[in-house]
Amino acid sequence: MIYMKKILWTLLLLAFSLSAFSQSYFEDGLTSEWHRGRRDELRKLMPANSVAVFFNNPVKNRTNDVDYIYHPNTDFFYLTGFREPNAVLIVFSEERQINGEMSEELIFVQNRDARAEMWNGKRLGVEGMMSELGFEDALLNSEFAAKSGINLQDFDKILTFSLSEAIEESSTNLPLIQMVDEFKNATAYPDKLNEVSAQVYKMIESSDLETSDRVVQMLKRYSSQYPDMMQDPLVSSFMNADSPEKRMMVKEEIPEQKLDISSLGDMMGILREVKTAEEIVMLKKAVRISAVGQVEVMKAAKVGMTEREIQGVHEFIYKRYGAEELGYPSIVGGGNNGCILHYIENDKRDLTDRLLLMDLGAEWRGYTADVTRTIPISGEFNAEEKAIYELVYQAQEAGIALSKPGTTFQDIDAAGRKIIDDGLAKLGIIKKGEGHMYFPHGTSHHIGLDVHDRGTYDVLKEGVVFTIEPGIYIPEGSDCDPKWWGIAVRIEDDILVTKDGNINLSGDAPRTIAAIEEMMRHPSVLEEWVLPEID
Repeated sequence: MIYMKKILWTLLLLAFSLSAFSQSYFEDGLTSEWHRGRRDELRKLMPANSVAVFFNNPVKNRTNDVDYIYHPNTDFFYLTGFREPNAVLIVFSEERQINGEMSEELIFVQNRDARAEMWNGKRLGVEGMMSELGFEDALLNSEFAAKSGINLQDFDKILTFSLSEAIEESSTNLPLIQMVDEFKNATAYPDKLNEVSAQVYKMIESSDLETSDRVVQMLKRYSSQYPDMMQDPLVSSFMNADSPEKRMMVKEEIPEQKLDISSLGDMMGILREVKTAEEIVMLKKAVRISAVGQVEVMKAAKVGMTEREIQGVHEFIYKRYGAEELGYPSIVGGGNNGCILHYIENDKRDLTDRLLLMDLGAEWRGYTADVTRTIPISGEFNAEEKAIYELVYQAQEAGIALSKPGTTFQDIDAAGRKIIDDGLAKLGIIKKGEGHMYFPHGTSHHIGLDVHDRGTYDVLKEGVVFTIEPGIYIPEGSDCDPKWWGIAVRIEDDILVTKDGNINLSGDAPRTIAAIEEMMRHPSVLEEWVLPEID
């Protein structure tokens, strides 16, 4: 009897397993026509007689029988709008005859399953892919190898991403694992092929007599981080060749490969770098929600609050507006914790009269904001905090002023870095011209479906949305006057590049010292929200 109870209890736990990949398709999100248009644009970038293969993300286990909330691969979502696991998208550069019919693309998805949908939410299935997401050719993922009618060896180029990382084994991920294995068999996917090896070969292939010396120097830097690459005889021969001419002879030995795991990332970077009008609508909403969160925290912040309490206010605002997720883990660092760039524990209690650095972003229909403000928890900056804050603010202002088509990311970084370096020297924190680690990160990155979004990172173009986020961080124990210790300031805004200049999408959140202090004097709507004490 006891044995039977154990079996029944185990089955019950399995039934209640939280796989967490039920789907939400929003009426105010991107349309199926928009996603189809993105696939058409990809085709224009693909070489003739090529095929692009995209696998959606696996499900990730959190603990025991609970999985993390499912998040699709952002390239996959960009091209399809689909938010379910165990799916593969295949895009052809030109129409091809598949099973007797002409086709531009195929998508393989999981089947409808009434029992699974009762626990984890509706699946679209083949019919839903056609009726709701506009695909003309959809098949079950069980048909990926047997009935797809595709011979990958018929293509001159097979474009995909690195498949070297093992997929977490589980019954949920089994269909994806099987499809990846079938793809690897069909393409003779090399065991040692990964992003690093592909990038190294690409660097060698792109070299010529004039650039080979520079390529060797780059490969030397790679080899210090990835020493295994030197075991490749071709790479070793290229690096050890004593003349550009001999390197070109080694280059000629690189075999022609159908399988390409590097070019597709470049293509997606070109597509995703410049946002369409529809994407800008999504980003504006995500950014405005995030800016309101910063404003409400400025009103609510008080000495004695906790980092996690501050985090909760931000995230409550996001949910109140209907944002479905966070774009990334919230960073709320009081005092010296602000000097930890990706501090996500947020467990400091009893915040005192030091600075509070808050880097958070709401996700709206898949698109994420990235907004940072630094405030004095007491409501007023002291003299040292003002001096550091003003340097960061002026550095950001210089970057924003340069933000227009044709400017490079390097231009913006250099302008802000000069202001900070000169300012730190003037304050006596560093010596003039001295290298330092008080501004250890880059100034800008694209935002979009990812908080660090794809892009070419070349010159700014109309329609680019990116961050400008200079910062100064002076950890306790630094080689300077202790009065500066524990000061951390970052100001981050999301900038839309327009034809003639830019728009600060997160400008609703105060940035100047005076505006922040004034906002912090306003009453908060949360002041009347008193919860019962819990022992």
